[in-house]
Amino acid sequence: MNASNTQIQMRKGLLEFCILHIIARGEVYASDMIEELTEAKMIVVEGTLYPLLQRLKNASLVSYRWVESESGPPRKYYSITEEGRHFLETLNETWESLVQATQKITSKQ
Repeated sequence: MNASNTQIQMRKGLLEFCILHIIARGEVYASDMIEELTEAKMIVVEGTLYPLLQRLKNASLVSYRWVESESGPPRKYYSITEEGRHFLETLNETWESLVQATQKITSKQ
């Protein structure tokens, strides 16, 4: 068994949760999300991020608006919807529960 495959799957499972947290802090451009995720070692590429953002939009969890740019084409800025905030609250509760359960199991000698 390959540990790196498991690590990749663990990161993928948390990616949506992390992206919603980033967007919940305020309107954000996709490349800024990629930069923050990369800095946090949640390495992601545009080919992974954009389909995920589209799924979140289709689920009415995020929305976007186009903003004209003086240095190039218009930019798409993402923000969380009210439905997305409620969804993120549910994910936060699940995360806290999983962290507690994992710590309980992994801390036993």
